[in-house]
Amino acid sequence: MNKLQTVKQMVEQLEDGMTIGIGGWGPRRKPMALIREILRSDLKDLTIVAYGGADVGMLCAANKVKKVIFAFVSLDFIPLEPFFRKARQNGDIDIMEIDEGMMLLGLRAAAWGCPFIPTQVGLGTDVVKVNPDLKVIDSPYDDKEWVAMPALKLDAALIHVDRADVRGVCQITGPDHYMDDWFVRAAKKALVTCDELVGSEVFNDPNAARCVFWERSLTTAVAHVPAGAHPTSCAPFYGFDTAHFKEYNACARDGGFELYFDKYVKDKCENDYQALVGGVDTIKQLALPVY
Repeated sequence: MNKLQTVKQMVEQLEDGMTIGIGGWGPRRKPMALIREILRSDLKDLTIVAYGGADVGMLCAANKVKKVIFAFVSLDFIPLEPFFRKARQNGDIDIMEIDEGMMLLGLRAAAWGCPFIPTQVGLGTDVVKVNPDLKVIDSPYDDKEWVAMPALKLDAALIHVDRADVRGVCQITGPDHYMDDWFVRAAKKALVTCDELVGSEVFNDPNAARCVFWERSLTTAVAHVPAGAHPTSCAPFYGFDTAHFKEYNACARDGGFELYFDKYVKDKCENDYQALVGGVDTIKQLALPVY
């Protein structure tokens, strides 16, 4: 089965009010080509579930978001994502702020078809106080209490991977695939962009197959977008663009999101965007971060 689509065709499958999970982690391997396409669309009132970075900040700044369910929204070296920070401080969005592990449990519950997963995480902290939707339950087996982390059911998951074939086999060869497989399993649709589109024979190599983290049947569509994670990183191909993020952060301080949007997104396609940031070859020269 050929699942190849364009990012525009993918975004046309999304609807107002959907709950959208976004893979990646902060400034790492975010499906930014899909985010830019959403920014150019009329979509609104989205609920976003993410270990967030500029993906969340941009969508909030563009008034696409009704609610964010998150464990953090950060650019790493810029600790607080600037536009998400503004949206939250202004009360422009609803939020559910939870522990990183709790969010993983919520995705797992959705993937497994469970209404919730019990956990001790959050007990004795304000995470329960500030999230009225979180319930504390009694164990049926002893006298202990548990937080019942509800399932985070997704209408769609947006993911960026290193390589994929037209059948929807997806490969992530970086040092961490984060929670992308759980986003895919928790979602009704998985819309995936890839840096490299490869022949299916690539995955006959056992070493390549070990970097495939979900079944191709779970991938709804694939789009070939080289450097489609920019300005976030996509190890082992390129690191995140520090200079670009600094410019983005400065827009939050000096000119607002419209300044960034008009320069890099409005009335532009992905090729236009990449030309503005130096092209694919320049992006692939970005050094990988060292921690």
